[in-house]
Amino acid sequence: MKHISVLLFLVCAPAAMAQKWEVGAGVGGAFYNSQTFSNAVAGNANASLATGVVASAWLGNNSQGRWGGELRYDYENTSLKLSSGSTTASFAGDTQAIHYDVLYHFASQEASVRPFVAAGAGIKVFQGTGKESVYQPLQNIGLLTKTNDLTALVSVGGGVKFNFGSRIQLRLEVHDYMSPFPIKVIAPNQGTKTSGGWLMDFVPMAALGITL
Repeated sequence: MKHISVLLFLVCAPAAMAQKWEVGAGVGGAFYNSQTFSNAVAGNANASLATGVVASAWLGNNSQGRWGGELRYDYENTSLKLSSGSTTASFAGDTQAIHYDVLYHFASQEASVRPFVAAGAGIKVFQGTGKESVYQPLQNIGLLTKTNDLTALVSVGGGVKFNFGSRIQLRLEVHDYMSPFPIKVIAPNQGTKTSGGWLMDFVPMAALGITL
């Protein structure tokens, strides 16, 4: 067993040394699509999350080639909403996500400009954080609730890294974070049907990365 451990170390050590690690953080905006809530008696409403502010941080590694990976945390300050005509219901909320993305770069590490694409998966928590009241507008169609909803997350995106020296990089990127609709925090009322499909969260972002 000792000899096997030494052998594994000798095999893996060059690969580990070849990795370049980086940390980074960025800010951007979150733009959601909506779902239709349909109630035969009360009518229809659009259900979604409002446009919000996103903060993101990551720990990443890049191989000697063009592949890399990032473990990311995203926080969004937003609100839950239902709207029908001129009537709108709103409830404070936020989201938190953890996911791992695989990156492919279209240029080498030494290039000053490195376009890339990314794809990955993880989890996302939707939270209603507002103050509950006896009456909500459009409550016969749906309810905005003070609770949590944990969902799966699929992440796709891409962008461009601009290298300044050997350690600093500016990143401009866009991601689409896809998850099942959070029907626990934006809950269809009795007799209400949803249009189905996943919730799309489009996030353009500017970020700064540092190679360690």
